[in-house]
Amino acid sequence: MTVLEEARRLRPSLRADLAVLGVAVVWGASYPAAKGALAYAPVLLLVLYRFLITAAVMSALTRRELARASRGDLLAGAALGGLLFLIFLAETWGVASTTATNAALIISLCTIFTPFLEFGLKRRAPPSGVIFGAVLAILGVGALTGGATAFGSGDLLILGAAVLRAVMGVSTKRLMSGRALSSAALTAVQALTVCVLTLAVALGARGPEGLFVRAGLEFWSAVAFLSLFCTIGAFYVQNAAIRRTSPTRVSFLMGTEPLFGFVFAWLLLSEPASWRTLLGAGLILGGSFIGLAAERKASS
Repeated sequence: MTVLEEARRLRPSLRADLAVLGVAVVWGASYPAAKGALAYAPVLLLVLYRFLITAAVMSALTRRELARASRGDLLAGAALGGLLFLIFLAETWGVASTTATNAALIISLCTIFTPFLEFGLKRRAPPSGVIFGAVLAILGVGALTGGATAFGSGDLLILGAAVLRAVMGVSTKRLMSGRALSSAALTAVQALTVCVLTLAVALGARGPEGLFVRAGLEFWSAVAFLSLFCTIGAFYVQNAAIRRTSPTRVSFLMGTEPLFGFVFAWLLLSEPASWRTLLGAGLILGGSFIGLAAERKASS
């Protein structure tokens, strides 16, 4: 294979990698944005309004495709939407109970869970580099939180969301393989599912009068940012990337998310950057990049 042919082969993969890296930047900013918005509204309402906007925009953009989509495609998208609902409940409640820095760093463990799940379903052991990266990342979480005894309820919820994110990545690859539904339409179906499920829970917990938020521009600006950039743009890119490459590769690229989450939390929320935080961040990110290199070598 010539150099030119190799470059042409790698170009789509490089574009997908850069797009996922952009998602990591945006999602890193989502933690301080969500933390600020939660000062004005409870978790259920923040998730509801975030996905209400997402569902409205994506349904309008893909209405013709959704109208002619097969029942099987819609059911697969709704199943993935149900997983997304659980992820956002755990993640948003976790952010409400821990720091934005901890949330951004702990959620990166999905980078480690994904290859174990993907390789496990293939009945193969992950490469040794992935295992080594997992050990480093777990040590990083321990340094970040101060050990298992200091692991709070918010941290535990974020950890659960990380596991669900790994399940989501592998499930998206498997459920949507060979299906006609585009990534944009899939994002619309997922958002509609999350919106309906959140509305049902919110109505049961708070009643119709509890669905209204009295907040100013700061809250609605955060909701708009979370909807337009962190949900519509980010999930569309992630859905498209997973269908073009492996869930393991996407998850390792998303391993850069905690770095951006840490930076934005420090800049926007003035959260402290202690030596323990820096050590935990370094170990988690180091483990992520070692795993990415191992995955690339194994798939080449």
